[in-house]
Amino acid sequence: MEVLYGAVAASLLLGFLGFCYVLASSKKEAKGKVEGNARSAAVIDGSVDGRPRSEDDGATDVIVVGAGVAGAAIAYVLGKDGHRVHVIERDLSEPDRIVGELLQPGGYLKLIELGLQDCVEEIDAQRVLGYALFKDGRNTKVSYPLEEFSSDVSGRSFHNGRFIQRMREKAASLPNVQLEQGTVTSLLEENGTVKGVVYKVKGGVESKACAPLTIVCDGCFSNLRKSLCHPNVDVPSYFVGLVLKNCELPYPNHGHVILANPSPILFYPISSTEVRCLVDVPGPKVPSITNGEMTNYLKTVVAPQVPPQLYDAFISAIDSGSIRTMPNKSMPASPYPTPGALLMGDAFNMRHPLTGGGMTVALSDIVVLRNLLKPLHDLNDSSSLCKYLESFYTLRKPVASTINTLAGAYTRFSVHHLMKLEMRCGMPVLITSALEGCSQMVQWLCCQDSIPAH
Repeated sequence: MEVLYGAVAASLLLGFLGFCYVLASSKKEAKGKVEGNARSAAVIDGSVDGRPRSEDDGATDVIVVGAGVAGAAIAYVLGKDGHRVHVIERDLSEPDRIVGELLQPGGYLKLIELGLQDCVEEIDAQRVLGYALFKDGRNTKVSYPLEEFSSDVSGRSFHNGRFIQRMREKAASLPNVQLEQGTVTSLLEENGTVKGVVYKVKGGVESKACAPLTIVCDGCFSNLRKSLCHPNVDVPSYFVGLVLKNCELPYPNHGHVILANPSPILFYPISSTEVRCLVDVPGPKVPSITNGEMTNYLKTVVAPQVPPQLYDAFISAIDSGSIRTMPNKSMPASPYPTPGALLMGDAFNMRHPLTGGGMTVALSDIVVLRNLLKPLHDLNDSSSLCKYLESFYTLRKPVASTINTLAGAYTRFSVHHLMKLEMRCGMPVLITSALEGCSQMVQWLCCQDSIPAH
């Protein structure tokens, strides 16, 4: 039984494991730094082979569909490497989401690698140093193993929209990156190769954009996904989101996971005065907000399981009426290799967001793609480009598969099922023992050079 609770703890504390893999791979990458620098010496901040790009050199090199976390980051990175990038985003105003707010330390390390770490500055982002786990009145915490890193390395939590706007601004600051508001309706294909996109701008005017490479990262509701992968989307549960104001978490600068019945509750800071609460509601639908079912569910089922320090703020958040819901989608990465196109971010691969690994996977994928494309100065070389893109799906697996597998553990071992098992077996579960096992796993992974991909 303790093993099963350890599995749940491990899945909920996924950030530790993703972070540890990135830690190990970062150490490995450092050994090859000289080689990497030599390989990329010909590509320098907006120039190719030492000469600035000119508008007369040709049309756009890369079209990016979507300017969320993945889209804005890839636009900046490829723009810095000298490519001319055209980003088409449905809505360039600040997003207002209830997920994509917790970046694990492994994801922050990738931000540093991509030159985007300043995007968590000036948005009232909060440092996250680990997790606290609560069950049946007992609680404990586990901190990230950050001893070997500089003092600024930690997780970060923030308003998703503020973070995305900072990345969009940084991408748009490059002269060879263009951000345009428009809705992409379809891909332009010729003899099985994607040549660009068809999109509509304000007023419904239809336009076309062409480039040798189109990167689709238009999020979990992507309308282009079905053209580029097997869209096997599962919705195991929903998140109900609230914002608690002017309250203090039991463990400052930590994410808080309550192993509640029937499923977990998550708390983490998103600013110096606000705490995000996400209630996981299993099943294909949630109680209705409009007829009061949701308020009743939150007050009668969820509130009694909330830590006493947060109870009053939780009730106040419910009474404010600002209750949000969203489906928790899960989708394996099953692409159709398509010349001229690539899927990234949530359009490509999703896992249950309770574990907070999505942005780490996306940023890791961008590092892989950036490194793949650096030697390829001419993206119009379609055969070479196709070979490089095929390699992407293999090279992303060590990080992505590790995080996806552990996130999947949550859907296989729900807390509700484990509670029933515990009652049937009559075995008390020691939460501290489960966490000690999880912590040992973290320390073990930190010592490894690699985690095999499956």
